This record gives sequence, C-alpha cells and structure tokens, in this order.
Amino acid sequence: MNRIIEKEYFSENVVKLVVEAPEVARARKAGHFVIVRCGEGGERIPLTIADADASKGTVTLVVQAVGVSTRKICALGVGDTLTDLVGPLGRATDICLHNGTVVCCGGGVGVAPLLPIIKAMKEAGNRVISVLAARNKDLIILEDQVREYSDEVIIMTDDGSAGRQGLVTAGVEEVIQRENVAEVVAIGPAIMMKFVALLTKKYNIPTMVSLNTIMVDGTGMCGACRVKVGGKTRFVCVDGPEFDAHQVDFDEMMMRMKAYN
Repeated sequence: MNRIIEKEYFSENVVKLVVEAPEVARARKAGHFVIVRCGEGGERIPLTIADADASKGTVTLVVQAVGVSTRKICALGVGDTLTDLVGPLGRATDICLHNGTVVCCGGGVGVAPLLPIIKAMKEAGNRVISVLAARNKDLIILEDQVREYSDEVIIMTDDGSAGRQGLVTAGVEEVIQRENVAEVVAIGPAIMMKFVALLTKKYNIPTMVSLNTIMVDGTGMCGACRVKVGGKTRFVCVDGPEFDAHQVDFDEMMMRMKAYN
C-alpha cells in the first residue's frame, strides 16, 4: 500500500498526488513511469513520474480522470492508499549537454512527464526554453515548477486566455528562428507531437517524443502500445516510452488509439 500525503486539483479532471514510495523515489530517473492500481482486481494504470523526493521517499503523479479507474484514483484523498505502485519502469531519458538550446514543449497533461526532463536538461548545463500549450489558461499545469528550471517559458493557448493565442508549433518555431536549437522534446497529445515532429524535421533538428499516452498494460504483454518506429514494430512500455520523433508513424498510432476511445 502506498499512502497519499498530498493532493491538489489542477482542474476538475486533473489531479496531482504526492505518494509515499521510497524505493521508487530513490531509483527513478527522468522518463520513467510507474504502474498503479486502485483496489483489489483494479485496472493497471501507467503513469509517468512527474517528480520525486528521495529524502522524503515520495513520488508525484498527475492523473487525468478519463475512465472508471482513473476516476477512482482521482477520488482518493490524503491518507488514502493506492493498492499497488510498481516501478520505475521504461527507459530513462538520454540527457546530454548540448552546444545550443533545448526546447521542451508540452501539451496539456503532457507537461507532467515533461517536467523531470526539463529539470534534468537544465541540471546538465543546457539552456532550456519551455513551451507550454493548452486549449485555455485553466488547462496549463505546473507552470511555476517549469519556470524554476527554464531559462524562458512561452505559453500558448488556443483561445488566447493565457500567453499568446496559437498552437505549440508557433512557439517552437519562434525559438528556432532566433537561436541555435540543438534538440526539441515534445510530450502531449499524439496530434501535437506529430506536427512538432513535422516542423523540426523541416529544420533538421533532432526531436524526441514520449508516447506514454498509448500505454495500457505497461509490461509489453498486452501489445496495445505497439507502434512503428523507423518501419519496425516497437512496444512503448518496454522499448520506450521515448523515441526519435522523425521515425514514429504517428498516423498509424493515432488510428490505433481510436480503438480505445
């Protein structure tokens, strides 16, 4: 059992939970995820670790209520427990010191798995510019934490209620046109990552995406997270969740994701 010690609502359907998990907190790295269950016989839910505090023995998870299981998790309060929390799983992010700027762009709840990457990129000595995007200002999450580890933060909203009106690609291209961008990291909805990848391919900028949104089982056994990367079949939960954006077949991925809607 893993006890919840903090809970915060980002919006009606998005909740931040700080959970006791000392061994996971000590071992996790940027890019890792965990599997959680709520209740005996509950569904296995993969969640990327948004943050961890090894000294306190806690991990931070951001959960969006989209189905029965995630709604149960979001309904838990401080003092309640998760039945299981297993991890860290997946391959850690390859964090390098670049001769140039790293642009980290996140859409909606994709900012949660992006945050530890932003932090690790900055601690490695990179100049980090973060581009956060959402439909409106109420869906921008973790802005203060992102600002703490970024040299600059650009906010883009569809309706212009925060930052500038426009898509995430507009913010990314603005940075590309004014400075030397060595790498782009994009995490968010599949359609967002696809268009960021198309943009950066035009400029020949290495780009990494996290495909955690398609994971189901988290161990590679169910096969639901298989994607084509460079023409070969890969399983997001065991081979990723991060891949070269320019090699991912986003159209096939989005077509397969419709099966779970």
